[in-house]
Amino acid sequence: MKRRSRPSSALRLAVQAGAVAMVGVAVAVPLLRKRLRISAPVTIAACAAGPLAVAVLRPRSRKRDVALFAMQMWAFTMVHEIPYDDPERLRARLRSRYPIQIDRLLGAGQLPNVRLQRALARLPRVGVLNRFLAWTHWLWFVEPYLALTLVLLRAPEHFPRAARQMAAVFDAGCVVYFVAPTAPPWWSSEQGVTGEPVRRIMVEVGEQTWRSAWPAMYEALGGNPWAAMPSLHFATSVQAARSLSEVGRAEGALGWAYALTLGFALVYLGEHYVTDLAAGGLLVAAVKRGEALAEPLVLGVNGALQHLERIASG
Repeated sequence: MKRRSRPSSALRLAVQAGAVAMVGVAVAVPLLRKRLRISAPVTIAACAAGPLAVAVLRPRSRKRDVALFAMQMWAFTMVHEIPYDDPERLRARLRSRYPIQIDRLLGAGQLPNVRLQRALARLPRVGVLNRFLAWTHWLWFVEPYLALTLVLLRAPEHFPRAARQMAAVFDAGCVVYFVAPTAPPWWSSEQGVTGEPVRRIMVEVGEQTWRSAWPAMYEALGGNPWAAMPSLHFATSVQAARSLSEVGRAEGALGWAYALTLGFALVYLGEHYVTDLAAGGLLVAAVKRGEALAEPLVLGVNGALQHLERIASG
């Protein structure tokens, strides 16, 4: 059997240097894009190169899989804010009425957000409920990653697939944010579009809880207010629940309990329409069904990356 020739030192160093440079570009370009007026396509390409470069730099391992997913999530965080770089241009394409029309049908003439807020306002200790549901919402900023960490610790063989599916849900939702920017119920209510007031209870609780620190926290977390359809809050929590269900019954029950509680909270707090949640659920189903269709492309990309990885590792 003919032995595979080892790559030259010069070629190995060139591939390693190129991959390191791509990681640096993936980090630096989105941070500098506004100051240097870097175009959106260039920024997106730079961010997309980061995870690919990580795959080249190190042979397959748990640590590399974690690093690759972390770089993927960095790319999503940076890219999903790009449409809001020009708010006026984005607002010209903004859609706000179709989820209101659909939700009114679902709510028998009244938005489910309003129905829930008015019904639960009669509870004797509604403030406790508001705080619980607001914290449920805030927990989402770490929940998908906590779920994947649990998968990594309890069933590491499932982690690559779970991380790949989670990343696909985030990325597919981001594409929709670019193509069809949609306003959430709280924003449409502020503009008088809903025809009935929808409170943003999460902000009310945030102001009471965090006081003077709240404006800075809100500014840091509110990168693109018109990224509402589909609800990635709900979609990623459902995806996390699916992945946890593959680990064990108790883990799956915990994941689904959180996802369903979050879904209720998002509507009650005024953050999302029921339509947004339904679209998020359909997105998760589409990612699962689409795996088989995307497999040839994924295998082709993986083959090229593995070839570069073998060169880089010598």
